Amino acid sequence: MNQSKLLLHLNEASSEPKYKQIAQSIIENIETGQVKPGYQLPSITQLSIDYLVSRDTVEKAYKILRNQGVIESVKGKGFYVLISSPKSKLRIFVLFNKLSSYKKVIYNTLAYELRDKANLELFVYHCNLDLFESYINDKVGRYNYYVIMSHFDTPDKARIANAINKIHPDKLILLDNIVEGVDRFRGAVYQDFKADIYEALTEGLPQLEKYKKLTFVFPENVPYPYPRHIVLGFKRFCAIHHFDYEVLSELKAEHTIEKGTAYLLIEENDLAELIKKIRAQGLVIAKDIGIISYNDTPLKEVLLEGISVVTTDFQQLGASTAKIVLHQLKGEIKNDFKLILRNTL
Repeated sequence: MNQSKLLLHLNEASSEPKYKQIAQSIIENIETGQVKPGYQLPSITQLSIDYLVSRDTVEKAYKILRNQGVIESVKGKGFYVLISSPKSKLRIFVLFNKLSSYKKVIYNTLAYELRDKANLELFVYHCNLDLFESYINDKVGRYNYYVIMSHFDTPDKARIANAINKIHPDKLILLDNIVEGVDRFRGAVYQDFKADIYEALTEGLPQLEKYKKLTFVFPENVPYPYPRHIVLGFKRFCAIHHFDYEVLSELKAEHTIEKGTAYLLIEENDLAELIKKIRAQGLVIAKDIGIISYNDTPLKEVLLEGISVVTTDFQQLGASTAKIVLHQLKGEIKNDFKLILRNTL
């Protein structure tokens, strides 16, 4: 492209630093359509010669634009314009571990709340750490905000933290999970998985006390692992309130349903298998057998005239994240988690 298209307006009499004037002038060039996405900016040396400013001044201006996600730096090639309207919309990088119905609720709420203010780009790493690192390494410096949902079943916590820490703290928003080793970020909207399950089950203690045993079906060795802190919270509840308990990885065909047992289940396949076994054995739900499902859905509201659930508010996760962006908030926001009692306890 013809580099002469870029025309900067610098005011020698202005009290505003030259580097801020350069950054603003480049933004004006983009807003007016004078330069477009993909346009290669002059090198730091060339711009300093053309406008009689120091290299340090140009470097500061380009750094501002990089941090705002307006331009990117390509090693060995130069600086390129990324977006066509830096004033009108923010660019937000969203990284999820998977696309479940729950994650879609979070994303759709976030997108709706930011509909006039931002363009969202969603990436899914499928709980693959290599892919997680690759996305961050490739996209760092290109966006105004980075919304990162980190869920891994791996002991390599340092590697996860190192990847996330490449993102500028003022741009980083942690979603659903506080990450060990990531101490600096703009905001976090999170669940406390261990405390949440403990408190929700405690809320249902009057209903659970009629059962002799609690069984938690917690999937193991699955492509998309669940936070293990949920199990710790369940065991803590059972220990403090003197429940006999067991933790299963799945409901196998040979598993026998025993009267006086309440089940906590995460996977809907296990929920369906449990219901079939209860019916086959002629047992009565909420009398012989209790059922609590993890995370609410519209179907669970009507199935069996309502299945009791422990659940977070997924819309709230998205809405709270949007508030951090819209109001430039800082800090941690604990998301609501609750027990909804229905017809199965």
